[in-house]
This record gives sequence, structure tokens and C-alpha cells, in this order.
Amino acid sequence: MRESEIIELFLKHLKKQGDLPLGDDAGAIRFGDGWLVATNDMLVRKTDVPDIMTPEQVGFKAVTMNVSDVAAMGAKPLGFLFSLGVPGDMEESYLEGVARGIEKALEFYDIAVLSADTNETDDLIIDGIALGITKRLLTRSGARPGELVCVTGDLGRALAGLLVWKKGVEVPEGTRNSLYEKFLNPRARVREGMALSGVASAAIDISDGLAKELHLISRMSGVAIEIRSSSIPIHGSVFEAAEFLGMNPIEIAIASGEEFELVFTLPPELVSGVDFEFSVIGRVVEGSGVYLDGRPIRPRGWEHLASNEIFK
Repeated sequence: MRESEIIELFLKHLKKQGDLPLGDDAGAIRFGDGWLVATNDMLVRKTDVPDIMTPEQVGFKAVTMNVSDVAAMGAKPLGFLFSLGVPGDMEESYLEGVARGIEKALEFYDIAVLSADTNETDDLIIDGIALGITKRLLTRSGARPGELVCVTGDLGRALAGLLVWKKGVEVPEGTRNSLYEKFLNPRARVREGMALSGVASAAIDISDGLAKELHLISRMSGVAIEIRSSSIPIHGSVFEAAEFLGMNPIEIAIASGEEFELVFTLPPELVSGVDFEFSVIGRVVEGSGVYLDGRPIRPRGWEHLASNEIFK
């Protein structure tokens, strides 16, 4: 079964949910006059950790991937919890590196670790939980026709870096360093997410690929989304790597997962209220589906237990 099919199977049975039904980057329950946001995201060494990633980067990423979900909800991160699955033959030095990485991430995001658990497993597993609070939730279902579709940062470096590494492609050192910065050291957009809480209508973080995330917003908001390839912020190193890989840089950018950038929709009149840099890549219109330069695109991106051909 594919990841999406497993999720649908469990949703048929998990009827007792929080004040915000399941389906967003995180769940939420009402907390005073605001919301308590909670998410959990699992890192498994076999599927999530390339061989060139250091133990410190592994620990840092385990925190980032959870904090990013909280940020996508417009919340301020409060704390981190995790369960650690450890194989019996795991080296102490590797585990100590993971611990150092988690601590660096806690300092970077200014949050505390609240609880942890350890068990024996067949592979290294870090199953994290992040908590946050916000006055106003950002969800995937708030997009409305007439709004702008926007994204933070640049896209494509994470996937381009993965492909350069996996295929053993030789690229200039500067290009490789730029790609690996995003591929191995991603950062969650916490400040941006908190700022968007007051102005954006919908948001999601790019963990599985721009195309897939836009399809989620489209489906959950009941709208169509049109984006322009010329407006997608693609780093120059992605164009350089795409030439070496023999691939289309646009395809890399819209499929690239674990970017941890934020995609959000915004009424045009509120653009001046956003105090950070972002790119307008399209608009929300009536209808359904996602369109790139007028043509429909599939929800291409990462999915566990699927073929994921572009990532190979």
C-alpha cells in the first residue's frame, strides 16, 4: 500500500479527532483564546538519511522537520519531544553526534526538549513531536479565488543535491556546496510562519514537493491553482546541476521534497503587510486542479512506499 492509501485507511477509523480535523501539517486543539498545535514526524535512517549526512545533521533535521510543520500552521514553536529507536550495533559516537545535532537545533529554534523515550529497533529511528501556540491557525483549506500563490526562499536545491550525490555526477565545487546546503542542512521558516498567521489565508510547508503541496491546497480549499514556471524561484545552482543531470530544472523544482519552504495564499491587498522576502508564483482561481503555464500537472513529489522515480 502507498502512504496515501494507508492514511485513508486509518482515517476511516480515527473518528475522534481534535478541534481541527486531521489533514493539515499539524493538529490543533483550542487553548484559551488561541490554539495549541501539535505535530509528529518520523526520521528513519534507511529512507531519510543519505550516507554523506553527518550524525549532527541527522539530529538537527529530526527537529527541523517537526518544527517546520508547526511553522506552517502559523504557530510559535514551544517544545520538542522524541522517541529514539536504536539498533543494538549502533556506535556510541554516532548517537552522540545525533544528540549534539538535536541540541543545536533546540538552540537554533529556541525551544526546549520536554520528553524522550528509547527502545531497540532494527534501524535508527527518531520519531519527533513538536508543540506550538498561535492565535490564528493557518490551514490548507483557506485559499480563495483571486488570491496570490506565494513561496518563501528558493526551490530545487534539495532534490538536485540528492540526485547529484546518488548519481555520482561531477559538478563544480561551488554548485555542489550550494546544493548540499539545502540538501543536508535545511532550516524551518519559523519567523515567516508566525508572521503569516495574521495575513495569509492558507499555508503548507514543502516537505514532499511543490506540485504535491499545491494539489493538497487545491483539493482541501476547493479551488484551482495556476502557477507560472518563470516565477518559480529556482537557485542558479539548480540550473547548473540540471544541465549535468540532463534534466529539466523546472521539473526538479516542483518535485523537490524536504525544502521546508512555505507555500501560502494571500489576498493581493495584504501583500504590503508581509515583512519578509517571498515570490509570487501564481494565483488561486475557481475550479479544481493545479496548472503550470496553463497545463495540468500531477501531484508529483515524494511519497513513502511508492516508486518515486525522479528521486532515483
